[in-house]
Amino acid sequence: MRTLAIGDIHGCYTALHTLEREMTFTDDDLIITVGDYVDRGPDSKSVIDWLIARHRRGGKLVALQGNHELIMLWSRFDSLSQKSWMSSSVGGDATLASYGSAWRAARIADVPDEHWDFLVNLTMRYHETETHIFVHASVVPEVPMSEQSDEMLFWERFKDLPPHCSGKPVICGHTAQSNGLPKVASHGVCIDTGACKGGWLTCLDVHTSEYGQANQQGEFRTGRLDALTS
Repeated sequence: MRTLAIGDIHGCYTALHTLEREMTFTDDDLIITVGDYVDRGPDSKSVIDWLIARHRRGGKLVALQGNHELIMLWSRFDSLSQKSWMSSSVGGDATLASYGSAWRAARIADVPDEHWDFLVNLTMRYHETETHIFVHASVVPEVPMSEQSDEMLFWERFKDLPPHCSGKPVICGHTAQSNGLPKVASHGVCIDTGACKGGWLTCLDVHTSEYGQANQQGEFRTGRLDALTS
C-alpha cells in the first residue's frame, strides 16, 4: 500500500484522471488530497464526483478541506459571500459553470446535496499519521495539531519554518509553486504546483519521495524530491 498525497486540484479533472491512470491508483493506496478541489479550473464537479466515488466504493481516501471549499460553503446561504466567490480572482464562476449545461447556466441550487454533504461531512481540517502531518496551508511549529487555528491550516502561506514539535514533516498545498516543482523546506514540502495556472498537479509518494505530475493537456512526468524526512 502506498500513501499518495495529491496537491491542489482546482477543478483540473483531466490532470487528476491522468495521474490516476499513469500512477495506477488502487483502492489499497491511501490517497490524501490536501484540499482546494474547486474553483478556477474547468471541471470542479467531476473532481468532487471522483472523490465521492472513491469514498463510496471503499477506496482509501482522506480528503482535507481547503480555503476554497470554505469559501464555497460560505456562499451557499449568503449572497455577499456568493458574490465574492463568483469573482474571477476566487474562481467560483468556473466551479458553478461545471454544474451547468449547454442550454442553461448553473445556479448554486444546482450543486447536488451529495456534493454539499461531501464538503461538510467528509472533509477534514488536517490528518496526522505516525510519520507525517497533512494540512492544506501551514502549521505553527510549536503548537499541537489539535490546537492549530483555522488561519494557519487554511490560509497561511508556505514558509521555511522550524520542524513541527511532533518531529513529523508537514505535507501541504495552498502556495502555488510557479516553477511547477514541489518545494522542500526544513519542516516539510509544498505540493501545490499550479495545476489551474497552466502548471502541474502533483502526486507524492510520501514514503519514497518519488512523485508524478500531470497537466490539463494529459501530459505526465515523474521526479524525486532531493530530501524529505520520513
